[in-house]
Amino acid sequence: MGTRPGDVDPGALLYLLNRFGSDIAKLDTLLNKQSGLLGLSGSSNDMRDLLQKRKEGDRRAGLAVEIFCYRVRKYIGSYMAALGGADAVVFTGGIGENADEVRAETCQGLQSLGVILDSDKNLETRGAEEEISAAGSPCKVWVIPTNEELLIARDTVRCIKGK
Repeated sequence: MGTRPGDVDPGALLYLLNRFGSDIAKLDTLLNKQSGLLGLSGSSNDMRDLLQKRKEGDRRAGLAVEIFCYRVRKYIGSYMAALGGADAVVFTGGIGENADEVRAETCQGLQSLGVILDSDKNLETRGAEEEISAAGSPCKVWVIPTNEELLIARDTVRCIKGK
């Protein structure tokens, strides 16, 4: 997440409450505005910035990207285990549509679950609907762009019309 921590161990919350006293407002700011990619990198919650900074040797930016990819990979693996497999993995949203490095790092290690990326297709795909899995991959890998504004507009019209 950009500025939020994702999963948080309850013990960590107790530690933070103890550290900040009973200042819930500070804890709220820390957890909702200063954590995630921003907290790990110390500089940005924008993956584009972090990828550039990593190329320039910024260790914390690199760590933020690495942890982000690890966490996504962990979720894919756990959901595939819970579901008994999957037909496809879909990358979407700003990072999923545009960050080939993140897609590659995320899929690294998922080959045993049938997620096999085609490196060339992955590199060539940016912001377009494309299958980026290798030929014969048991689990397909796709990039599918979102159109959040269109969905919001449609939902608004439905609400106004009462449907």
